[in-house]
Amino acid sequence: MTLLTPHPAVKGLAALEASVQHDLARLNYPPANWVPVTPGPDGAPMLDVLVIGAGMCGQTAAFALLREGVANLRIIDRNEPGLEGPWGTFARMETLRSPKHVPGPDLGIPSLTFRAWFEAQHGIDAWEALHKIPRLDWRDYLLWVRRMATIPVDNHTELVALSLHPDWVEATVSHNGEQEVIRTRKVVLALGREGSGAPRWPAFPSFDPSSATAGQRVFHSSDPIDFSVLRGKRVAVLGAGSSAFDNAATALESDASEVVMYARRPHLPQVNKSKWTSFPGFMRNFIALGDEQRWRFYTYIFDEQVPPPWESVQRCDRHAGFSIRFGQTWQDVVPDTDGVTVHTAAGAERFDAVVIATGFEVDLLERPEISAFQDAILTWGDRVNADEAARHPEAARFPYLGNGFELQERTPGMQPGLRHVHLFNWGSTMSHGALAGDIPGLAIGATRVAEGVSRALFLADADRLYQRMLDHVEPELQPTRYYVPPEQRQKR
Repeated sequence: MTLLTPHPAVKGLAALEASVQHDLARLNYPPANWVPVTPGPDGAPMLDVLVIGAGMCGQTAAFALLREGVANLRIIDRNEPGLEGPWGTFARMETLRSPKHVPGPDLGIPSLTFRAWFEAQHGIDAWEALHKIPRLDWRDYLLWVRRMATIPVDNHTELVALSLHPDWVEATVSHNGEQEVIRTRKVVLALGREGSGAPRWPAFPSFDPSSATAGQRVFHSSDPIDFSVLRGKRVAVLGAGSSAFDNAATALESDASEVVMYARRPHLPQVNKSKWTSFPGFMRNFIALGDEQRWRFYTYIFDEQVPPPWESVQRCDRHAGFSIRFGQTWQDVVPDTDGVTVHTAAGAERFDAVVIATGFEVDLLERPEISAFQDAILTWGDRVNADEAARHPEAARFPYLGNGFELQERTPGMQPGLRHVHLFNWGSTMSHGALAGDIPGLAIGATRVAEGVSRALFLADADRLYQRMLDHVEPELQPTRYYVPPEQRQKR
């Protein structure tokens, strides 16, 4: 009988996985759980941490918590396995925007890096030739890290509401349509770009995004769009950022006959100021700046805006049917059963479909799961003067977070349970920098939120931990002739 020889990539990945397990064992991962069991109001043990969202941020935060010895946790995600985060859904870029060498989900373990995973399957020469990381490779890599680090995820489980108490949080979740109440001491909200607000829908006189007609003709770039229906169609795209170009390119690659992009500005942004911040000194130490300096940094970055990656622009420019109309602001959008009429100062124009690629708003009022306590949350608008808040209204809506990414009270005593909710998504940017969403800062952010949660649990449990120390009995000298039984020992 002839035995089939495994593909070199299979053998390479198997060898890497053995190396990962050896490295994790060397690091004593996972360490024993050290957090004392805490009974809930019904006497049943509570969770220590509930991580909501198992995308890149939630998974890496959970990994960091497990490395801290905080093991009584649960990670939930509303999506199917493999569809956590945007990578297999509404992210439509060909490659990541970050450099290929960027670390993050590995938390500093070399054998868990993307490079190690890629080289094990494709070789060093392929790594050297790689320009940037393909998007779906990144998704598959994240799932591999999850498996290697044994990070459990409860899929098809969605957060419905949070109820805060002084010492714990009650989370109502829905699992396959059935509701469950989870009591936990800490919550990490890792709900992605949308997790601090909602998709941004510009207001137009004749447009209601919830109408049935709009739903068939007007899409947000974060929607699950079936691009095959755009074959042979004329499509308008509002916006000129990264997602606008990615959606325009996907439509053109699906044989849309023409895609017209509209931009308010006279030209595209030219310099990615945010890219400059991706060095360890900024990412680690931004939190130590005063409010005025942090506000100055990020309101400038937001005002400058981020140019689309040149790869995304060229991806669109490969198609003869692509064009951009600069300096044209939409005045109205009128969908009907046959198409969409877009009104600008230059007149009205008909399209078969429209994609709104204007990103996500940061506005906690849009988050239904925190509606019960949203008015108590301290925001950056509460920390700067009224003129500055009016000049930068979206920046003013960002929550003002503590050192461990925890929400804080607008007025002391208003809602003390807020400190149990740690916001690990884009809404943390004004307070911590881009550590929860942008890959370069992910490891720093995940480690910081895990340390913040661990510190809060330790401080809350200090008396019980002290008692554990008093109860600790492990006689070191028992194998020697100098061992003294407890009843014979003299106190100093």
